[in-house]
Amino acid sequence: MSRRLVVLTDRTLVPAGRSLRDVLGAAADAGLTTVLLREVDLPDDERAKIADHARSCGLEVIAAHRPVAGCAGVHLPAGAALPEVATRWGRSCHSRADAVAAAADGAWWATLSPYAVTESKPGYGPPLPASAFAAPPLPVYALGGITPQNAALARDAGAYGVAVMGAVMRADDPGAVVAALLREVVR
Repeated sequence: MSRRLVVLTDRTLVPAGRSLRDVLGAAADAGLTTVLLREVDLPDDERAKIADHARSCGLEVIAAHRPVAGCAGVHLPAGAALPEVATRWGRSCHSRADAVAAAADGAWWATLSPYAVTESKPGYGPPLPASAFAAPPLPVYALGGITPQNAALARDAGAYGVAVMGAVMRADDPGAVVAALLREVVR
């Protein structure tokens, strides 16, 4: 993954009157290039339909937890077995040691969380110290509590980029949030 901003999906956070498809379209129109497709409770054929829509918007799609046909890679939970087939893969990490282990196992990227207190997972934490993001052994995306107000700080701490879910999924104007995030992380 070479993008500085990755948006994670969660259709349950999308406000009434809007769909996940709407959010993905607005995010792509605002300049987003990569989405991490969660929706792990859905059957793979339903996830594949969402991935197809995201790709039709011009987005690169990474599947969470398990591969989905046509996706550019898979993002594994912490401690999950490595993919059985050759694919680009990343790992959810919760400490610097986890990121080092992911790099040693061959991960292409990692999310490192929580960066800050997060509305999406109340009580999750405490936030990692800024030093956890310094000189990572692979591209690390700061995740958890990322907003346009702190995204540049995460990059300054050493994160390659940021991964955002709630701030975009819950937004009244997801395109405006994506644009604001991109201004902060693409330098």
